[in-house]
Amino acid sequence: MPVKNRFAEMLPELTAIRRDIHENPELLFDVHRTAAKVAAFCREIGCDEVVEGIGRTGVVAVIKGKTDTSGRVIGLRADMDALPIIEQTGVDYASKTPGKMHACGHDGHTTMLMGAAKYLAETRNFDGSAVMIFQPAEEGGGGGREMCAEGMMDRWGIQEVYGMHNMPGIPVGTFAIRPGAIMASADQIEITVTGKGGHAAKPHDCIDSTVVAAHIVVALQTIASRGVDPMKQVVVSVCTVETDSPAHNVIPQVVKMKGTVRTMDFAVQDFVERRIREICEGTALALGAKAEVNYMRGYPVTVNTPENTEFAVAVARAVSGKVDADTPPLMGAEDFSFMLLERPGAYIFMGNGDTAMVHHPAYNFDDNAIPFGSSWYAGMVETRMPAA
Repeated sequence: MPVKNRFAEMLPELTAIRRDIHENPELLFDVHRTAAKVAAFCREIGCDEVVEGIGRTGVVAVIKGKTDTSGRVIGLRADMDALPIIEQTGVDYASKTPGKMHACGHDGHTTMLMGAAKYLAETRNFDGSAVMIFQPAEEGGGGGREMCAEGMMDRWGIQEVYGMHNMPGIPVGTFAIRPGAIMASADQIEITVTGKGGHAAKPHDCIDSTVVAAHIVVALQTIASRGVDPMKQVVVSVCTVETDSPAHNVIPQVVKMKGTVRTMDFAVQDFVERRIREICEGTALALGAKAEVNYMRGYPVTVNTPENTEFAVAVARAVSGKVDADTPPLMGAEDFSFMLLERPGAYIFMGNGDTAMVHHPAYNFDDNAIPFGSSWYAGMVETRMPAA
């Protein structure tokens, strides 16, 4: 099953769709124009059911195969939102909205799934039902969590679910995936250190919250270097430090720090949260201060089910023959993880060629990748639910 000729025929149409979405980026849940465009397209191509407003602004479209003796239902997901970035691509279809840009390729993801939907609606060469999931707010809003919380999986009887993301640095037509954890959890930490402020010339009359904060920053690095098995990945980063004093000669009363925690294992995630609290509170106490920790769980670890990963690899090999089936995991996060917590499935990367990295103002999705992505989406349906 190489790249399907139908997608080569559709490429001009799909390219125009992708570039229109690129010109009109929308953030988080405010993807009303994009969602309306997707819903209208799905109705026009003859999807059996199109429902808007799932997870606030998500769209779900159902396509039934020629037969349904298997009773199987597969979900395919694409994200729709852009980023608050000023575009610097210089292309003639660049963002028309200042400060907003499709810098992660979600315009391409949406278009590839639209292409797959059109092909599947035309051919229906499968036994079961395919559910197209167009998700808002992947970029920090947790749109996948919202769609699941509304009962999407049960409402449409989804039994397994698959997602895809483009990857700069990998040649177009190449896929990369691994079983198990493929992307990290992303948690946030806020640490407030309270000491006793005063004049910098009289530090003995103060409890220097800045010194306490510095000790905490250093001590937190021992979590990765001395607290966690070195074979397990973990990142603890303090990224901002702010005091309540603008003066060069005032020891601040309060220091606030913010950071991120990335883990690839649920047990490690629990351990790291506990150790952060112990280190912050214990270090502050030892130095006469007080530390409060606000630990906020974000996107969970993205975990590919081994069996479903094998299916994803087989389809990718059939599409292009170029598959890295043991790609290294990434410490970035992805809210497709919420869907994989509810159903078995897999998340795969697809090459975007030698382009700027995602989240960069010069990033751009390569339209030549569309037939590969659409073929993989459609192939997952036809392979997992072969026609009776």
